[in-house]
Amino acid sequence: MTRRGDTGEKLFERISARIDSYESDMIALQFGLTAIPALAPENGGNGEYQKARYLVEQLKGMGFLTIRTFDAPDDRVAYKCRPNVIVTIPGTNRGRTVWIITHTDIVPPGERALWDHDPYKGYVKDGKVFGRGTEDNQQDLVASIFAARAFLEEGVKPAFSVGLAFVADEETSSSKGLVYLLGMKKKLFKKDDIIVVPDFGNEEGSMIEVAEKSLLWLRVRTVGAQCHASRPALGRNAFAAASHFITKLRDLYRIFDRVDPLYTPPTSTFEPTKKDANVPNINTIPGDDVFYLDCRILPDCDLVQVMSRMRAMADEVEESFDVSIDIVPVQTVEAPPPTDVNAPVVKALARAVREVYGVDALPGGIGGGTVAVPLREKGYQAAVWSRLGGMAHQPNENCFISNMIGNAKVFAHVFLGRT
Repeated sequence: MTRRGDTGEKLFERISARIDSYESDMIALQFGLTAIPALAPENGGNGEYQKARYLVEQLKGMGFLTIRTFDAPDDRVAYKCRPNVIVTIPGTNRGRTVWIITHTDIVPPGERALWDHDPYKGYVKDGKVFGRGTEDNQQDLVASIFAARAFLEEGVKPAFSVGLAFVADEETSSSKGLVYLLGMKKKLFKKDDIIVVPDFGNEEGSMIEVAEKSLLWLRVRTVGAQCHASRPALGRNAFAAASHFITKLRDLYRIFDRVDPLYTPPTSTFEPTKKDANVPNINTIPGDDVFYLDCRILPDCDLVQVMSRMRAMADEVEESFDVSIDIVPVQTVEAPPPTDVNAPVVKALARAVREVYGVDALPGGIGGGTVAVPLREKGYQAAVWSRLGGMAHQPNENCFISNMIGNAKVFAHVFLGRT
């Protein structure tokens, strides 16, 4: 229990020392989570059910008493649901909660040949934990658990109540995860809660993300006519037309060229990414070709205007190549109002990062894609922060053990409500 005469500094020293003692337990939990792939059905998986079940059992074993699961229905997976796990600890002031929101789902490993070991078998090397999901998002999922566990085992009551949310479906749309939770009749979050989303950061931990660009994902299908490659005049090369369209799209950088230094990068971006297979053999000209665009657009740029410019470019290519081009949105997210740079969550994180890492963390903006967006759309002042190694979604994904421990201390500092 809290000892009489303990100052805020002494309490934080006790909590920090306790977190240091958890290193081997943190690594063990990382291994356990990594061994249970939690892939969305869009990525060929069966959801987060098994991983969430394992997580709940681990939390019970650590002494967490209030654990709730909110299952989002999903007929595409074997268990017909996508679980969202919520853990709470009462604080001195129960009218406000400090939330750490992490996600349990992961992305596929990609090409296995690029991995040195089985991506679902965690191991430690050079002060890092390796395996798919170890950084995105298990590093901070684990850190949040052990930050809270330290309070339980030290008998220290946090300044405000603590909430840990382990949500599903972040890697695809969040519709079965945080969006589902935000849509429930009984609200989990309050507008004056302190909400931290540790799903983006940099190697120094020097950025507190308060704003995101609009997100526009597009599927572009070009239809021409298939023919033998030795007689191209008999067909209409959809691949060639699509390639020409891609080069024309580079003009969007010139047309929508505003710069805002709050964001990294400071401009809108328009990048072709995924491409579907067309013909299986070399000597056939494809009559059907599909590629995708990932656009991250500064908030004051009109998405309708962007789409209109793209359509005009597509019309030109259609006329030149005698093809048809369909541009279909896969995902569209209008940038919500940013979190106030003077919001309590921003100030609390800045204080904590300074004390733990000796770094001045400043507010900034990114290209988008975190679960802070649906929170901000609902008027919650959420901040995104983490100290990361930048290995998310990469082969041989890993996280620094020192970041896992250090970030747990940052969360603990915020739980203590130190000024």
